[in-house]
Amino acid sequence: MAIIANASVKTLPEPWSGDVTSGTHRLITDKSESFGGQDKGLAPYDFICSGLISCTMITLRMYAQHKGFELGEFTVEADFNANKEGQEWIERRLAFMNPLSDELHQKVLDICQKTPVTKTLLRSVEIKTSLL
Repeated sequence: MAIIANASVKTLPEPWSGDVTSGTHRLITDKSESFGGQDKGLAPYDFICSGLISCTMITLRMYAQHKGFELGEFTVEADFNANKEGQEWIERRLAFMNPLSDELHQKVLDICQKTPVTKTLLRSVEIKTSLL
């Protein structure tokens, strides 16, 4: 067993705000004003989307480097959706500044389905909680 990521959050005085640390990195988590927060940082589902799109970008760049081709500048965006029936899904969009060949277009779509975070989200994850 290996830990592949670690983070902690400490409450801040403002309602719903927290100081998130991971290694040497610090982020603020909060809820939007419409939910009673200050909107000073990412909300929890924003972190899920951020993890997914970051992993997508890194995986695609690593693949391109390994195969010896250039993808050029591109962006990855994601929306976390939910409906009244309790269904949840993520819509991920990629936009490349340079046009992709049909073959590379399909390869990018295939790679996106195989990124580590994509695979984790698709198979779900067991969460074990304990009090310290």
